[in-house]
Amino acid sequence: MSAETVAVVPMTTDHVDVLMRYEKDMFGSEAWTRAGYRAELADPRHRSYVVAEDDRGDLLGWAGILIAGDQAEILTVGVVPGARRRGIATKLLDVLVQRARERGARELLLEVRVDNDPAQRLYEREGFAVLGRRRGYYANGRVDAVVMRREL
Repeated sequence: MSAETVAVVPMTTDHVDVLMRYEKDMFGSEAWTRAGYRAELADPRHRSYVVAEDDRGDLLGWAGILIAGDQAEILTVGVVPGARRRGIATKLLDVLVQRARERGARELLLEVRVDNDPAQRLYEREGFAVLGRRRGYYANGRVDAVVMRREL
């Protein structure tokens, strides 16, 4: 399966129930709760969440963004382990960038774990540059975050 056969659609509460099967294993101490996702979905004015599905409707990944004025922040990007390295994260990012632009954002920010080299390489390929570092941002203060920015 390639990214071309993947559909990106708005996230629903039904998707949240499915993605929760993966959330803790993928994000560990930074995992979100079902209630947290539902609260995010309840604010469509400032937040936008999407999922990637295959042609059978199976969940492959998800992503979300906060857009406030001329600034947007990617809040989460996840691709289920069996679907990685197929361009799905790139496709999800493209949709988030499009949504940010449509709502008037001029820059896009994100934080990524300092030890998540694959994600950092993805963001660099997608035009993000390192802005700085947040000490102790992840893992209850044990892992730094790299702050990245992209102009839109």
